[in-house]
Amino acid sequence: MRGFALCGILLVNIQPIANLGRVVVRHPAAAEGAEGAWMGLFVEQRFFPIFSLLFGIGFSLLLSSVTDRAARPRLLLLRRLAVLLGAGLVHHVLLWEGDILAVYAVVGLLVLLPSTWLPRWAVAGLAPVLLAVPLIVGGGSFALVPGLFLLGSALTRYGVIDRIERSTWVPAVLGLALAAGAVPALWWQSGDPGDPGSARAFALAGLLLAGVYICALLVLLRTPLRPVLQAVFAPLGRMALTNYLTATVLVLAVNHILSGPPQSWSLTTVVLIAAAILAVQWLWSTLWLRRYRQGPLEWLWRWATWARRPPLRRTL
Repeated sequence: MRGFALCGILLVNIQPIANLGRVVVRHPAAAEGAEGAWMGLFVEQRFFPIFSLLFGIGFSLLLSSVTDRAARPRLLLLRRLAVLLGAGLVHHVLLWEGDILAVYAVVGLLVLLPSTWLPRWAVAGLAPVLLAVPLIVGGGSFALVPGLFLLGSALTRYGVIDRIERSTWVPAVLGLALAAGAVPALWWQSGDPGDPGSARAFALAGLLLAGVYICALLVLLRTPLRPVLQAVFAPLGRMALTNYLTATVLVLAVNHILSGPPQSWSLTTVVLIAAAILAVQWLWSTLWLRRYRQGPLEWLWRWATWARRPPLRRTL
Protein backbone atom coordinates (compact mmCIF):
# COMPACT_ATOMS: atom_id res chain seq x y z
CA MET A 1 0.00 0.00 0.00
CA ARG A 2 2.85 2.37 0.84
CA GLY A 3 4.56 1.66 -2.48
CA PHE A 4 1.31 2.33 -4.34
CA ALA A 5 0.88 5.67 -2.55
CA LEU A 6 4.49 6.57 -3.27
CA CYS A 7 3.86 6.23 -7.01
CA GLY A 8 0.93 8.65 -6.90
CA ILE A 9 2.80 11.14 -4.73
CA LEU A 10 5.73 11.22 -7.15
CA LEU A 11 3.40 11.81 -10.10
CA VAL A 12 1.90 14.82 -8.35
CA ASN A 13 5.21 16.21 -7.08
CA ILE A 14 7.27 16.15 -10.27
CA GLN A 15 6.32 19.60 -11.57
CA PRO A 16 6.44 21.37 -8.17
CA ILE A 17 9.86 19.85 -7.44
CA ALA A 18 11.20 20.73 -10.86
CA ASN A 19 9.98 24.30 -10.44
CA LEU A 20 13.27 25.12 -8.74
CA GLY A 21 12.05 23.44 -5.58
CA ARG A 22 9.26 25.97 -5.01
CA VAL A 23 5.73 24.89 -4.23
CA VAL A 24 3.19 25.62 -6.94
CA VAL A 25 -0.40 25.71 -5.69
CA ARG A 26 -3.24 25.76 -8.16
CA HIS A 27 -6.88 24.88 -7.93
CA PRO A 28 -7.70 21.67 -9.84
CA ALA A 29 -10.81 23.20 -11.36
CA ALA A 30 -8.64 25.92 -12.86
CA ALA A 31 -6.29 23.49 -14.59
CA GLU A 32 -5.95 24.05 -18.28
CA GLY A 33 -7.08 21.34 -20.67
CA ALA A 34 -8.36 17.83 -20.16
CA GLU A 35 -5.00 16.62 -18.81
CA GLY A 36 -5.03 19.10 -15.96
CA ALA A 37 -8.65 18.28 -15.21
CA TRP A 38 -7.95 14.55 -14.94
CA MET A 39 -4.95 15.17 -12.67
CA GLY A 40 -7.01 17.47 -10.49
CA LEU A 41 -9.87 15.02 -10.19
CA PHE A 42 -8.09 11.70 -9.70
CA VAL A 43 -4.45 12.28 -8.74
CA GLU A 44 -3.69 15.55 -6.96
CA GLN A 45 -4.04 15.29 -3.17
CA ARG A 46 -5.44 11.76 -3.55
CA PHE A 47 -2.40 9.82 -2.36
CA PHE A 48 -1.08 11.78 0.60
CA PRO A 49 -4.12 10.70 2.71
CA ILE A 50 -3.07 7.09 2.13
CA PHE A 51 0.47 7.89 3.20
CA SER A 52 -0.82 9.76 6.27
CA LEU A 53 -3.10 6.90 7.29
CA LEU A 54 -0.23 4.43 6.92
CA PHE A 55 2.01 6.65 9.04
CA GLY A 56 -0.47 6.44 11.90
CA ILE A 57 -0.74 2.68 11.43
CA GLY A 58 3.02 2.23 11.39
CA PHE A 59 3.47 4.38 14.47
CA SER A 60 1.02 2.32 16.50
CA LEU A 61 2.42 -0.97 15.22
CA LEU A 62 5.90 0.13 16.26
CA LEU A 63 4.69 1.18 19.71
CA SER A 64 3.03 -2.20 20.15
CA SER A 65 6.15 -4.09 19.09
CA VAL A 66 8.62 -2.12 21.25
CA THR A 67 6.58 -1.97 24.45
CA ASP A 68 8.01 -5.27 25.67
CA ARG A 69 11.50 -4.63 24.28
CA ALA A 70 12.25 -1.13 25.50
CA ALA A 71 12.11 0.24 29.04
CA ARG A 72 10.91 3.64 27.76
CA PRO A 73 9.10 3.00 24.47
CA ARG A 74 7.78 6.56 24.13
CA LEU A 75 11.29 7.97 24.38
CA LEU A 76 12.21 5.70 21.50
CA LEU A 77 9.30 7.04 19.46
CA LEU A 78 10.26 10.60 20.40
CA ARG A 79 13.75 10.05 18.98
CA ARG A 80 12.26 8.55 15.85
CA LEU A 81 10.06 11.59 15.23
CA ALA A 82 12.90 14.00 16.08
CA VAL A 83 15.16 12.36 13.49
CA LEU A 84 12.36 12.51 10.93
CA LEU A 85 11.94 16.21 11.69
CA GLY A 86 15.64 16.81 11.10
CA ALA A 87 15.58 14.92 7.81
CA GLY A 88 12.50 16.82 6.70
CA LEU A 89 14.01 20.20 7.53
CA VAL A 90 17.20 19.39 5.62
CA HIS A 91 15.13 18.25 2.65
CA HIS A 92 13.01 21.40 2.88
CA VAL A 93 15.93 23.81 3.08
CA LEU A 94 18.27 22.21 0.57
CA LEU A 95 16.00 20.66 -2.04
CA TRP A 96 12.25 21.23 -1.92
CA GLU A 97 9.97 23.55 0.00
CA GLY A 98 7.06 21.14 -0.34
CA ASP A 99 8.60 18.48 1.91
CA ILE A 100 6.01 16.60 3.98
CA LEU A 101 8.34 14.77 6.39
CA ALA A 102 8.76 17.74 8.72
CA VAL A 103 4.97 18.19 8.82
CA TYR A 104 4.52 14.51 9.67
CA ALA A 105 7.14 14.75 12.43
CA VAL A 106 5.58 17.84 14.02
CA VAL A 107 2.06 16.40 13.87
CA GLY A 108 3.43 13.15 15.24
CA LEU A 109 5.00 14.98 18.18
CA LEU A 110 1.92 17.07 18.89
CA VAL A 111 -0.83 14.53 18.15
CA LEU A 112 0.34 10.94 17.75
CA LEU A 113 2.76 10.71 20.64
CA PRO A 114 0.37 12.28 23.20
CA SER A 115 -2.42 10.01 21.93
CA THR A 116 -0.50 6.97 23.17
CA TRP A 117 -1.57 7.91 26.71
CA LEU A 118 -5.24 7.97 25.69
CA PRO A 119 -7.55 4.93 25.65
CA ARG A 120 -8.29 3.63 22.21
CA TRP A 121 -11.92 4.76 22.35
CA ALA A 122 -10.78 8.34 22.84
CA VAL A 123 -8.41 8.10 19.87
CA ALA A 124 -11.20 6.62 17.75
CA GLY A 125 -13.50 9.47 18.81
CA LEU A 126 -10.96 12.22 18.14
CA ALA A 127 -10.10 10.95 14.65
CA PRO A 128 -13.43 11.80 12.96
CA VAL A 129 -13.55 15.14 14.80
CA LEU A 130 -10.11 16.14 13.49
CA LEU A 131 -11.15 15.02 10.02
CA ALA A 132 -14.47 16.85 10.09
CA VAL A 133 -13.20 20.22 11.35
CA PRO A 134 -10.95 20.98 8.32
CA LEU A 135 -13.74 19.92 5.98
CA ILE A 136 -16.17 22.27 7.71
CA VAL A 137 -13.93 25.31 8.06
CA GLY A 138 -12.05 24.80 4.78
CA GLY A 139 -8.62 24.20 6.28
CA GLY A 140 -7.24 22.54 3.18
CA SER A 141 -6.11 18.99 2.48
CA PHE A 142 -3.03 18.93 4.72
CA ALA A 143 -5.13 19.94 7.73
CA LEU A 144 -6.49 16.38 7.52
CA VAL A 145 -3.15 14.88 8.57
CA PRO A 146 -3.81 14.82 12.36
CA GLY A 147 -7.14 13.09 11.87
CA LEU A 148 -5.67 10.58 9.44
CA PHE A 149 -2.85 9.82 11.87
CA LEU A 150 -5.32 9.11 14.65
CA LEU A 151 -7.57 7.10 12.34
CA GLY A 152 -4.64 4.86 11.43
CA SER A 153 -3.74 4.52 15.09
CA ALA A 154 -7.31 3.65 16.07
CA LEU A 155 -7.61 1.04 13.31
CA THR A 156 -4.44 -0.59 14.60
CA ARG A 157 -5.38 -0.48 18.27
CA TYR A 158 -8.79 -2.04 17.55
CA GLY A 159 -7.17 -4.87 15.56
CA VAL A 160 -8.72 -3.88 12.22
CA ILE A 161 -5.32 -3.88 10.50
CA ASP A 162 -4.65 -7.43 11.68
CA ARG A 163 -7.94 -8.59 10.14
CA ILE A 164 -8.03 -6.38 7.04
CA GLU A 165 -6.84 -9.01 4.56
CA ARG A 166 -9.22 -11.71 5.72
CA SER A 167 -12.22 -10.24 3.94
CA THR A 168 -13.07 -9.32 0.37
CA TRP A 169 -16.63 -8.13 0.84
CA VAL A 170 -15.92 -5.56 3.56
CA PRO A 171 -13.44 -3.47 1.50
CA ALA A 172 -15.57 -4.01 -1.61
CA VAL A 173 -18.76 -2.69 0.00
CA LEU A 174 -16.89 0.11 1.79
CA GLY A 175 -15.20 1.08 -1.47
CA LEU A 176 -18.53 1.30 -3.28
CA ALA A 177 -19.96 3.46 -0.50
CA LEU A 178 -16.95 5.79 -0.63
CA ALA A 179 -17.19 5.96 -4.42
CA ALA A 180 -20.86 6.93 -4.16
CA GLY A 181 -19.88 9.76 -1.85
CA ALA A 182 -16.95 10.79 -4.03
CA VAL A 183 -19.15 11.45 -7.10
CA PRO A 184 -20.96 14.52 -5.69
CA ALA A 185 -17.72 15.67 -4.03
CA LEU A 186 -15.94 15.60 -7.41
CA TRP A 187 -18.84 17.46 -9.01
CA TRP A 188 -18.59 20.09 -6.26
CA GLN A 189 -14.82 20.32 -6.73
CA SER A 190 -15.12 20.86 -10.48
CA GLY A 191 -17.25 23.97 -9.98
CA ASP A 192 -16.22 27.61 -9.81
CA PRO A 193 -12.58 27.95 -8.59
CA GLY A 194 -13.61 31.16 -6.84
CA ASP A 195 -16.19 29.35 -4.73
CA PRO A 196 -15.22 29.79 -1.04
CA GLY A 197 -16.05 26.12 -0.53
CA SER A 198 -13.67 24.87 -3.23
CA ALA A 199 -10.95 24.01 -0.71
CA ARG A 200 -13.41 21.92 1.29
CA ALA A 201 -14.58 20.16 -1.87
CA PHE A 202 -11.00 19.40 -2.89
CA ALA A 203 -10.15 17.99 0.54
CA LEU A 204 -13.36 15.96 0.80
CA ALA A 205 -12.99 14.48 -2.68
CA GLY A 206 -9.36 13.63 -1.98
CA LEU A 207 -10.24 11.89 1.26
CA LEU A 208 -13.04 9.84 -0.29
CA LEU A 209 -11.03 8.86 -3.37
CA ALA A 210 -8.08 7.85 -1.22
CA GLY A 211 -10.45 5.50 0.59
CA VAL A 212 -11.68 4.13 -2.73
CA TYR A 213 -8.10 3.47 -3.87
CA ILE A 214 -7.27 1.70 -0.60
CA CYS A 215 -10.35 -0.52 -0.81
CA ALA A 216 -9.74 -1.31 -4.47
CA LEU A 217 -6.17 -2.38 -3.76
CA LEU A 218 -7.29 -4.50 -0.81
CA VAL A 219 -9.79 -6.29 -3.05
CA LEU A 220 -7.19 -6.84 -5.78
CA LEU A 221 -4.82 -8.31 -3.20
CA ARG A 222 -7.42 -11.05 -2.64
CA THR A 223 -7.22 -12.06 -6.31
CA PRO A 224 -4.54 -13.91 -8.36
CA LEU A 225 -3.02 -10.47 -9.02
CA ARG A 226 -1.61 -10.41 -5.49
CA PRO A 227 1.89 -11.72 -6.38
CA VAL A 228 2.17 -9.22 -9.23
CA LEU A 229 1.06 -6.29 -7.07
CA GLN A 230 3.45 -7.31 -4.31
CA ALA A 231 6.33 -7.62 -6.76
CA VAL A 232 5.63 -4.16 -8.19
CA PHE A 233 4.83 -2.14 -5.08
CA ALA A 234 6.43 -3.90 -2.09
CA PRO A 235 10.08 -3.03 -2.89
CA LEU A 236 9.15 0.64 -3.32
CA GLY A 237 7.15 0.63 -0.10
CA ARG A 238 9.79 -1.11 2.00
CA MET A 239 12.24 1.65 1.05
CA ALA A 240 9.69 4.48 1.05
CA LEU A 241 11.84 7.01 2.95
CA THR A 242 14.86 6.39 0.73
CA ASN A 243 12.78 6.53 -2.43
CA TYR A 244 10.84 9.64 -1.36
CA LEU A 245 14.01 11.63 -0.71
CA THR A 246 16.02 10.37 -3.69
CA ALA A 247 13.07 11.12 -6.00
CA THR A 248 13.63 14.81 -5.36
CA VAL A 249 17.24 14.55 -6.49
CA LEU A 250 16.26 12.57 -9.59
CA VAL A 251 13.51 15.04 -10.56
CA LEU A 252 15.88 17.99 -10.19
CA ALA A 253 18.42 16.15 -12.35
CA VAL A 254 15.80 15.52 -15.03
CA ASN A 255 14.84 19.18 -14.94
CA HIS A 256 18.37 20.13 -15.97
CA ILE A 257 18.08 17.85 -18.99
CA LEU A 258 14.65 18.80 -20.30
CA SER A 259 13.95 22.14 -21.95
CA GLY A 260 11.11 24.49 -21.10
CA PRO A 261 9.59 25.41 -17.73
CA PRO A 262 8.10 22.52 -15.75
CA GLN A 263 4.65 24.13 -15.88
CA SER A 264 4.65 23.63 -19.65
CA TRP A 265 5.33 19.89 -19.48
CA SER A 266 2.49 17.78 -20.80
CA LEU A 267 0.88 15.05 -18.75
CA THR A 268 2.58 12.51 -21.02
CA THR A 269 5.97 14.00 -20.18
CA VAL A 270 5.23 13.97 -16.46
CA VAL A 271 4.02 10.36 -16.58
CA LEU A 272 7.12 9.29 -18.51
CA ILE A 273 9.40 11.01 -16.01
CA ALA A 274 7.57 9.36 -13.13
CA ALA A 275 7.70 5.97 -14.82
CA ALA A 276 11.44 6.27 -15.47
CA ILE A 277 12.20 7.32 -11.90
CA LEU A 278 10.00 4.60 -10.43
CA ALA A 279 11.59 1.99 -12.68
CA VAL A 280 15.04 3.00 -11.47
CA GLN A 281 13.88 3.00 -7.86
CA TRP A 282 12.11 -0.33 -8.20
CA LEU A 283 15.23 -1.98 -9.64
CA TRP A 284 17.45 -0.37 -7.02
CA SER A 285 15.09 -1.34 -4.21
CA THR A 286 14.67 -4.92 -5.41
CA LEU A 287 18.40 -5.52 -5.75
CA TRP A 288 19.21 -3.79 -2.47
CA LEU A 289 16.63 -5.74 -0.45
CA ARG A 290 17.96 -9.04 -1.73
CA ARG A 291 21.15 -8.39 0.21
CA TYR A 292 20.08 -6.03 2.98
CA ARG A 293 17.26 -6.05 5.51
CA GLN A 294 16.03 -2.51 4.78
CA GLY A 295 16.85 0.59 2.77
CA PRO A 296 19.91 2.70 3.67
CA LEU A 297 17.96 5.65 5.08
CA GLU A 298 15.50 3.32 6.82
CA TRP A 299 18.50 1.62 8.44
CA LEU A 300 19.96 4.94 9.62
CA TRP A 301 16.53 5.94 10.95
CA ARG A 302 16.26 2.69 12.86
CA TRP A 303 19.79 3.19 14.23
CA ALA A 304 18.87 6.65 15.52
CA THR A 305 15.58 5.36 16.91
CA TRP A 306 17.12 2.57 18.96
CA ALA A 307 20.37 4.42 19.70
CA ARG A 308 22.32 1.33 18.69
CA ARG A 309 23.46 -0.04 15.37
CA PRO A 310 21.04 -2.64 13.95
CA PRO A 311 22.16 -5.37 11.54
CA LEU A 312 21.88 -4.39 7.91
CA ARG A 313 23.15 -7.28 5.80
CA ARG A 314 20.98 -10.35 5.52
CA THR A 315 22.40 -13.52 7.00
CA LEU A 316 23.04 -16.27 4.46
